Amino acid sequence: MAELVETPTLLLDIDRLDANILRMRNKLAPFDVVLRPHVKTNKSLEVTERLFVGGRGPITVSTLREADFFLAAGFTDILYGVSIAPNKFAHAALLIEQGAALKLVLDNLESARLLADFARTHEQTFEVLLEVDCDGHRSGIPARSPLLLDIARLLRASGVTVSGVMTHAGNSYDSRSIAEIEAYARQERAAVVDAAQLLEGAGFELAIISIGSTPTALFTQDLSGITEVRAGVFAFFDLVMAGLGVCQVQDIAVSVLTTVIGHQREKGWTIVDAGWMALSRDRGTAKQSEDQGYGIVCDLAGQPIGDLIVTAANQEHGIISSRSGNLEPASELPVGTQLRILPNHACATSAQHAGYHVLTEGRHLGYWSRIAGW
Repeated sequence: MAELVETPTLLLDIDRLDANILRMRNKLAPFDVVLRPHVKTNKSLEVTERLFVGGRGPITVSTLREADFFLAAGFTDILYGVSIAPNKFAHAALLIEQGAALKLVLDNLESARLLADFARTHEQTFEVLLEVDCDGHRSGIPARSPLLLDIARLLRASGVTVSGVMTHAGNSYDSRSIAEIEAYARQERAAVVDAAQLLEGAGFELAIISIGSTPTALFTQDLSGITEVRAGVFAFFDLVMAGLGVCQVQDIAVSVLTTVIGHQREKGWTIVDAGWMALSRDRGTAKQSEDQGYGIVCDLAGQPIGDLIVTAANQEHGIISSRSGNLEPASELPVGTQLRILPNHACATSAQHAGYHVLTEGRHLGYWSRIAGW
C-alpha cells in the first residue's frame, strides 16, 4: 500500500469480499430462490458485478439515484426497497420508460391511493410489492391483515400490478444468539408466506415472495414458499455482524486507513486522522455484549492490535485507547504509523467515502468509485 499516502481513506480487501459472496451463494444454492442483493452497502459497479456469476442479475436499491446508476450500467431488474413517496412517482415512471423493470414498495392506503391517482392521470403502469411486517421492527402490514387486500384491490382497480410481497427481519440485528437468528428466520418466512397465501386466496397472482436480511439469509433452514432473498452487508460484513456471530472479525472486507498524528500519553490516547467523518457516527455495537467503540484498530495486514479500539471521535480526529485502560499502547504507535479501523456498520462507514482502494494480499490493485446522494 505504498501509494496510499493520504489518509483517511477506505480500503476494500477483494479476497475477503469474494469469500463472503461465495459463502452466501453456497448457503442459498440448495434452495430454489434467487439472490437479489441489496447494493446500498457497496454503491459500486465493480463490487455489484462480483455479486453475479456473469450477466446482470436482479438488485435491490435504497435510492432512485442508485436505480439510475445501475440501470445505465445494464441492470434492469430493480427493486426500490423503500416505501415510495409521491414526489418520486415521476422519477420512477422515467426509470420504467428508460427500460427498468422497476418494482416499488408500499405499506399503506394513503400511498396506494396517491400512486393509483398518478397511474390513472399519467396512464402509467407500475409494479408493486406490498411490505409485510414480520417482527414489529419498522414498517409493513401485518401478515394476515385485511389491509393487504384493501390495498391490493385499490391498486388493481387503477391498473397497478401487485406482483408480490416482501419483508425484512430487522429484529435479527438485535439477536443474542444464533438460535435467535434462526427463530427470526422462521418468523420472517412464515409472515411473508402467510401474506402471500391471503392475497393468492383472493385471486392475486404473485410472482415474487421476497425476504431479506443478512443474518436470517445465512442461517435460515427453510425457504419453502420464498422466491428471492435480499441481503447486502454480507459482501462486506462489519463489527455488528461479527458481534451477532454471523461472521468473524477476519471476514470484514472494508476498513478505514488512518495515520497516527499525536498522543496524550498520560491518558493512554493515540490520536489519528480518522474521526466520525471517516468512520461515521454509527455505534451499532454499543448495545451488544462487546462495545467496539467507533471501530477495532488493526495493523496494515488487517490484524487487530491487542484490545485497541477507537474510543471517541470528533469530526476529523479519532482517539484510540485500550479497552482495558492499559496506558502502554500510546507509546507503541509513533506519529506516522498507519492503521486500519474495522467499521461498526459497513454501509455507514463506506458512505463517508467517494470510493475504495482495492487490495489483494496487501497489494494495491486500483480504485473503485462509489455513487452518493439521492
